[in-house]
Amino acid sequence: MSDAAQPTAAEVRAAAEAVKAAIDRHLDAVERRTGDDDPAVYEVFNSLAAAAEVYDELLYDRYDEVTPFEIPGADDSLPPYAGPAEPSALSVLIRRDYAVVEPQRLLAQAQRLADLDGGPGIEGSTSAVVGGSVHAALGMLFGEYEPDEIASRHKEFGLEEGDSTLWVSAGDALAEPGEWLGAPFEDADPERVVCRFDVSAVFDEEADEDADERLADGG
Repeated sequence: MSDAAQPTAAEVRAAAEAVKAAIDRHLDAVERRTGDDDPAVYEVFNSLAAAAEVYDELLYDRYDEVTPFEIPGADDSLPPYAGPAEPSALSVLIRRDYAVVEPQRLLAQAQRLADLDGGPGIEGSTSAVVGGSVHAALGMLFGEYEPDEIASRHKEFGLEEGDSTLWVSAGDALAEPGEWLGAPFEDADPERVVCRFDVSAVFDEEADEDADERLADGG
């Protein structure tokens, strides 16, 4: 890069001040958060990430130096938004993965539900449909509880959380009743995603790796 193209010291300083202000806004939003998926926190998180990225680039261009931290962008895997500017409808797409790590616990919980539904000695009892079938047990479990309750109680049911994601997708109009029930995720368009929330162990692993690297460097 030529000297003429380099940012000025004042521009670098201004970018640093923008990061400081973004940190204050982020902390304020976190302190006022209304839940795990508070959109206000998500918004200021992205603003902080953007401000940090600008500062990092200017710092490198001016002084050939980098910051010791990195804020991952939640939207890095999404294309630029191309949906309606004023959405009149929205779709919330959710995926949660689980591993069945304790089948016997799952079967026992499903059997308990089946016994409560049918009752011992009552004709037509559903308890027999569970038996040793994990497939039947999962059907019983998810037929009884809402997905959010299963997410909060997954360990009770012998499940282990995997990755999860929630997409909020903008639309022009609400779909007709029953229109998409046959293929609910077929028309998911990444370009219409307003925001998304991802949970993955890979984020924790990356943080651990960064910590290990800092320790190895004596930081």
